[in-house]
Amino acid sequence: MLALFCSSCSQDAPEDVSKTIKDTSLCDFRVGKCTQSVAGVRFDLLVSPYNTPSEKPLTLELISSEAVNDLVMRVEGRDMFMGVIPVNLTKVDENLYNGQLIYGSCSSNYMVWRAFVTFTKKGMQHAVMFDFLADNEESVD
Repeated sequence: MLALFCSSCSQDAPEDVSKTIKDTSLCDFRVGKCTQSVAGVRFDLLVSPYNTPSEKPLTLELISSEAVNDLVMRVEGRDMFMGVIPVNLTKVDENLYNGQLIYGSCSSNYMVWRAFVTFTKKGMQHAVMFDFLADNEESVD
């Protein structure tokens, strides 16, 4: 299933803000997977194309370090509401999931998206988040 949500956002940010802010907390898929851990479980997220373009199909690969239950993913704007985009994940094997999504563009030229992953481990629900920049055209240093 492919989810599409189109919206616009505030133009309060300066036009060249994407060239002046370097947020090192963001996933950088140009250099590889993004890793987060919670409740003793490591998750690796990889998005392609690596520059995460707006209004284009994105393919996501999520790998867990161990089997978990009730795994669900959604994507939302980190700093502004852009709607909730559910990601329909397909379980490829015990620890590997694939999915696709398309999100809308933002007129501010600096849009950070947050992928929320929720899961159950030993009967307790947990969540892990991945933040990444849309339209990330910066070159690798």
